[in-house]
Amino acid sequence: MDKRVAIIGAGPAGLTAAYLLAKAGVPVTIFEKEATYVGGISRTENYKGFHFDIGGHRFFSKSKEVEDFWTEILGDEMLERPRSSRIYYNKNFFSYPLAAFEALKKLGLLESALCVLSYMKAKIAPVKNPLNFEDWVSNQFGKRLYSIFFKTYSEKLWGISCKEISADWAAQRIKGLSLSSAIKNAFFKPKDTNKDNVIKTLIDSFRYPKKGPGMMWETCRDKCLAMGVEIKMDSDVTGLHYENQQWAITAGNQVFDGFNYVLSSAPMRELVTAITPLLPSASIEASQKLNYRDFLTVVLICNDKDSFSDNWIYIHDPEVKVGRIQNFKSWSPYMVPDQKYACYGLEYFCFEGDGLWQSSNETLIALATKEMQQIGLVKAEQVVEGYVVRQPKAYPVYDQLYKEHIATVRQGLQPYKGLYLVGRNGMHKYNNQDHSMMTAMLAAKNIIAGEELYDVWNVNQDAEYHEGGIRGGQEGGRLVPQKIQ
Repeated sequence: MDKRVAIIGAGPAGLTAAYLLAKAGVPVTIFEKEATYVGGISRTENYKGFHFDIGGHRFFSKSKEVEDFWTEILGDEMLERPRSSRIYYNKNFFSYPLAAFEALKKLGLLESALCVLSYMKAKIAPVKNPLNFEDWVSNQFGKRLYSIFFKTYSEKLWGISCKEISADWAAQRIKGLSLSSAIKNAFFKPKDTNKDNVIKTLIDSFRYPKKGPGMMWETCRDKCLAMGVEIKMDSDVTGLHYENQQWAITAGNQVFDGFNYVLSSAPMRELVTAITPLLPSASIEASQKLNYRDFLTVVLICNDKDSFSDNWIYIHDPEVKVGRIQNFKSWSPYMVPDQKYACYGLEYFCFEGDGLWQSSNETLIALATKEMQQIGLVKAEQVVEGYVVRQPKAYPVYDQLYKEHIATVRQGLQPYKGLYLVGRNGMHKYNNQDHSMMTAMLAAKNIIAGEELYDVWNVNQDAEYHEGGIRGGQEGGRLVPQKIQ
C-alpha cells in the first residue's frame, strides 16, 4: 500500500517524524498553525538579534537514539554547557541541586534541624499511596522542606493547590530525587558516567544549540524540505475526516485528502472535537475536561553589569509574581549579539484570558523590571528594552482526573485507524522534548514497517520504551522491534 502521512504540528515530535519518514521515502505533509516559527514551545524567537528560548530547553536524554538524532541534525553547532541554577527563597539564593553546608547556613541551624526531623518523620510514617503532589513530595523530602522549596513555586506554575495536582507530575519531574539523594550528591558527586543511572535533576552539564533550541528545529525543517516534505505554515487544522481507512485534513479553506496516516501533536482537547465521524459523546466530554496552563515570557535586554551566571533561577518568593528567570546569555553566548548586553526572560504562569495574560506589554515590562530589582538581580536603570511572548497551552495540567479523561479519549479513538497522538499536547503528557521525539520515532517506525510494532503510549518520561512494565525495546542503546502483544 502506498503511504501518505499528514503531520499536525511542526514541533519536536512532528519534525522528528517527518525527517525519519522522508529518509525512508514516505511522502509527508506538515500542517503548522504558526506563520513564522517551527519548534512549538521548543522554538527560539528573535528580537533585534537577541535570541530567546520559550521556557529553557536542555538537550540531555537517556536515549542514545534521541542524542544521535540531535547530533545528526546539528553536529558541531551543539555546545556543551555547564548547568547552573538556583532557588530564590526568603531573600536568599540556594544552589540547586542542594549544596548541603550552604543550605544549612542560609536556613539556619534551627530551621535545618526542623527540616531533618520532618524528613525523618516522613520516613517513619509516610503517606501511604500518595495521590497528590503535596503528599508525594512530603514523603520524599519531609513536610517542612516541601513547604519551603516546592509548594509556592508549584502553585505559581499550576494555579491550583498542590493537593489538586496528581502525584504523577512529581514522580516524573523529580524521579529518583529525595532529601537523602540530594545530600549524597552534594557530598559525593556521582562518578558513574552511565546516563541510565543519572538522576536528570542532578545533571551538571548538557548540550545546547548555539542559537537556542529553535536552531535544531529550523535546521531539521530545512533538511525535511530538501527531502521533499511539504510544510504548510499558517495552516490551522480545523477538521479531520476519516472514511474508508483514509484521512482528509481541513486547514484554512482547503481540504487535503488521501492520507493513510495522521500524526497529531495538537492539543488533545482541540483534536477530538475536529474529528468526523464524531467520537462517542463520553470521549468528547472527557477531552473537554482536560486543562492547560499558559505562560508568558517578559524579555528584558539589559546593560551587562554584575550579571548572574545561572541558566535559570526558580523564584519561590510569594511576594513577586514571576515564577522562573532565564539568563539566555548563560545558556549560550551566541544568543546575545553584543556581549555588553545581557538578556533575561521572566516567566509568568497564567491562564489564557486572565488579568496577567491580558495586561499590555508595557505593563508587563514594567512589572518584570520592578521584580528583577526587588529580587536584587538587576537595577531598573540597567534595563534598555523589553519584549513579551505569550505561550498558550504550555503545560498539560495533571489534575486528579486527567488519567481517566485520557483513557476515555483513547477508547473513543480506537476505530480511527492510522491516527497517532504524539508529543506533549498531543498525548497530554507534561514531558520533555526527548519524550516527544521518541513517541514520534516509534510512530514513524510503525508506519515504515506497515504494522504496529510499538505502542507509543509505552514511552516513559526518560524517552525509554517499555513493554509490559519491563524495560525493553533497546539493544546497545538502539531500539529493536518488539511486537505489541
